[in-house]
Amino acid sequence: MKPFSTHRGRVAPLDRVNVDTDQIIPKQFLKRIERTGFGQFLFYDWRFSAEGKKNADFVLDEARYAGASILVAGRNFGCGSSREHAVWALADFGFRAVISSSFADIFANNSTKNGFLTVCLNENEAAELMRRAREIKDYELTVDLERCEVRDDQGFKAKFPVDEFVRHCLLNGLDDIGLTLQHEGEISTYEQLHPAPSALQTPR
Repeated sequence: MKPFSTHRGRVAPLDRVNVDTDQIIPKQFLKRIERTGFGQFLFYDWRFSAEGKKNADFVLDEARYAGASILVAGRNFGCGSSREHAVWALADFGFRAVISSSFADIFANNSTKNGFLTVCLNENEAAELMRRAREIKDYELTVDLERCEVRDDQGFKAKFPVDEFVRHCLLNGLDDIGLTLQHEGEISTYEQLHPAPSALQTPR
C-alpha cells in the first residue's frame, strides 16, 4: 500500500450530500476481479446520459478540474452499500483524499485499508473549501497527515481528527497484510515449532 504523508493537489468540488457508493461506482461495473480499471466508471450515471453520451456539465469533466487529486464533497459521503470498489474507483481516477464534514463508517474503513485518506472537517470549513474550489482558478490544497492539517496558499488552515492507529497505518503504507507481515519472524518460528500434519497422515 502506498504511504500517505503529505499530498498537494488540485481540488474538485462535488457539491452534493449523501453521495452513496452506488453513485460512486454503479453496480453494473462490479464484475471485474482486479482492483484497477474502475476509475473510468466513477460517478458514471452523473457523467454520462442513458445513451452513453458524456455530460460536459458534470464537475469532474470541466477542464479546470482536470487532474484533480483532492475531492471536496457534501456531508455523509460514501453512504449506502459496503462495496470497497467505491474506494478503488476514486483512487483509480486519480484522487488521493476526500474532504467532507462526515463519512459513512464502512466507506471510511475501506479507505484506510487502501491507503486513501478521508479528511473530516466541520461544516463551515468544508463549505469554505467548496467555495474556494469553485471560485479560485487552479485551486490547490495541501493535506498533511503528519500534522493532521489541511492548508492552502490563501491563508486557510484547519486541523482534522484521525485515529492514531489509522494514522500510523497510512503513514507507513500498512494494510492488513502489511501489518501481519510485521510479525513474519514470529510466524515463521511458530510454523517451525508446529508443522502442518501430513495430508497422508491417518487421524486417530
